[in-house]
Amino acid sequence: MAHVVAEPCVGCKFTDCVEVCPTNCFYETADRVVINPDECIDCTSCVPVCPVAAIFAESDLPEQWKSYIESNRALMSGATQISVKKDALGKGSPKCQPKQ
Repeated sequence: MAHVVAEPCVGCKFTDCVEVCPTNCFYETADRVVINPDECIDCTSCVPVCPVAAIFAESDLPEQWKSYIESNRALMSGATQISVKKDALGKGSPKCQPKQ
């Protein structure tokens, strides 16, 4: 089982998660990051550092975001591996405010 990046990341693209990943399984698309399920070791290091609570174990993924399991895999083909934190895409957006 791998972890999945869900809806809260779309348009926000915080990359705090990429720096704590021991396997560098994060990939960047234009509007979010995704996790390569074949590289994820399910260590959970990325979950607590995501400011918008967008990362879930597949088994814990809320029902409304189950489609993100396949969309993360599909987006991998055009994505670039990322391991260094960048400025967030939507850091000023009300939608992208860190969760408390």
